Amino acid sequence: MINKIALIAGIILPLWNIPLIVRIIRRRSSKDLSIFWALGVWVCFLAMFPSGIRSRDIIYRTFTYVNFFFFTLVMVFTVLFHK
Repeated sequence: MINKIALIAGIILPLWNIPLIVRIIRRRSSKDLSIFWALGVWVCFLAMFPSGIRSRDIIYRTFTYVNFFFFTLVMVFTVLFHK
């Protein structure tokens, strides 16, 4: 039961990036986000990615894929809309 809850949370947690992405697109600006923060966090996720996808833990592996995908979108839109 605990693993099922953790797996669901690992999928849902990165979805909180969607409102941030939508806000950036609607405002056509990412001025309230630091480009260094977005790139720094993304580089850290990139460094952790190989370990995450090789993990035998399905929860960590799933979280790695979902989080990397959605934060990559955040980083891309932050860079594209940074003025």
